[in-house]
Amino acid sequence: MSSPARILVVAHRTAATPKLLEQVRTSAQQRPCSFVLLVPRPYWDPESEEAAKVIELAVPLLEDAAGGAVEAIVGDTDPFIAVRTALTRSQFDEVIVSTLPRRVSHWLRFDLPARVERLGVPVTVVTAAQSDRAWRQ
Repeated sequence: MSSPARILVVAHRTAATPKLLEQVRTSAQQRPCSFVLLVPRPYWDPESEEAAKVIELAVPLLEDAAGGAVEAIVGDTDPFIAVRTALTRSQFDEVIVSTLPRRVSHWLRFDLPARVERLGVPVTVVTAAQSDRAWRQ
């Protein structure tokens, strides 16, 4: 019997959004999986308090979607470095990058999914639903 697929979920503001939870649920239903949530630490938060709050909110929801335990780690302020570090410390079969909509996503603007894919691991991008509220400038 093969071991479960290890999936690294990279998220911050979108860690508990419906689209990400649905992706985790779908992945878990397709094959045995174990999930690790990686939350890059915001640069303005040297004590990682904000990342800890994201983890506290998201992990129970992700565990419900995954049907099992979800490990969580806080990473570097640069999401690419955070992912690269996680990939060097542990073996992962896939990375799920969960982002804000393209209009406001720094991760998409800096092409995080393609950069991670060049590290040799398949990447799935999950984009949070855009608000229906009018955008004000």
